[in-house]
Amino acid sequence: MNPTSHSHLPTRRATVALAAASALLLAACGGGGGAKRKAAAPTSSEPPTIATTTTAPPTYPLTGLLATDPVILGRPALIVKIENAPEARPQSGLDAADVIYEERVEGTIVRFMAVFQSRDADPVGPVRSLRSTDPPVVTPIGGLFAYSGGIGAFIALLHQAPVVDVGVNAFDAAYYRRPGRPAPHNLYSSTPRLRQRTPAGAKPPPPLFTYLGPGEPFAPAGVGPATHLDMSFGPLTSATWDWDPQAGVWRRGTNGTPHTVESGAQLGFTNVILQYVPYRNTGQVDPVREPVDEAVVVGSGDAIILSQGKVVKGTWTKGSAGDVTRYTDAAGQPVKLAPGTTWVMLAPVGAAFHVQ
Repeated sequence: MNPTSHSHLPTRRATVALAAASALLLAACGGGGGAKRKAAAPTSSEPPTIATTTTAPPTYPLTGLLATDPVILGRPALIVKIENAPEARPQSGLDAADVIYEERVEGTIVRFMAVFQSRDADPVGPVRSLRSTDPPVVTPIGGLFAYSGGIGAFIALLHQAPVVDVGVNAFDAAYYRRPGRPAPHNLYSSTPRLRQRTPAGAKPPPPLFTYLGPGEPFAPAGVGPATHLDMSFGPLTSATWDWDPQAGVWRRGTNGTPHTVESGAQLGFTNVILQYVPYRNTGQVDPVREPVDEAVVVGSGDAIILSQGKVVKGTWTKGSAGDVTRYTDAAGQPVKLAPGTTWVMLAPVGAAFHVQ
């Protein structure tokens, strides 16, 4: 064999030397720690990136305020129909409602739908009958509906809405007559009593309004300062609202006097909405033969909105009975309200108002 033809192959001694050198190199790279010693971690001039997730704290759906009780947060709304004839004042429980809808009924007097979710009231009343205005208002809210009877056709409309009937005819044990007032202005209940009929699996209501974030001012398009609003539902009922900057609420007056509850406190709400709606004659009459009106709350129209000592003219829109009413400003953007309670007056189209 010609030795020069295999000169590129290592000799046996060279092979042994190469293997030994490789072993020493591996030992040096291992840091001398053997199989139990881990390799040193690579170094970096920048700190590692840590993924973070922020979740907004839960808020009560009808006020936008921070929720402090998970049980209350998850419970349904309870709507109570409350009278506002002179014989009914001062009422009980209105100051604990998250939202109040004020509607004109016969003779230009008004009644309230007080919506409770985040707070309770004991007692609450005087409780009176429902009207045909009520079902399309409460359909998106759901929950339980308390009242003291009504025209059969109106009750039939209510039973088509997704609410639990806890009226006096369906749940007589939840109601009682209080002394000191003549009937029918003396029927009362309480939100804990009425909630005894809450069905299993009942869900909380959806938000009815859009709310400002922390520190965000009330600044929709066209906003201006305001400290007072007055309007009239007709000869028998007028309403005033005055801004209380210390409390951050609008103080309610009815027929020229402060509107108080039984404790003596004047009603104060964070936001006030004057929602102009058409009224139509239902063809029904009350016991004294007054025509019974109905507010048409499906459609659209003008709205005057008060919040944080300011006022803006906007538009309300409700496409169907099941839709939540939306309020937008002159730019077509949602009007964000201050977190807190809200009073909605379903005012007849053309009713005069004054802001200063």
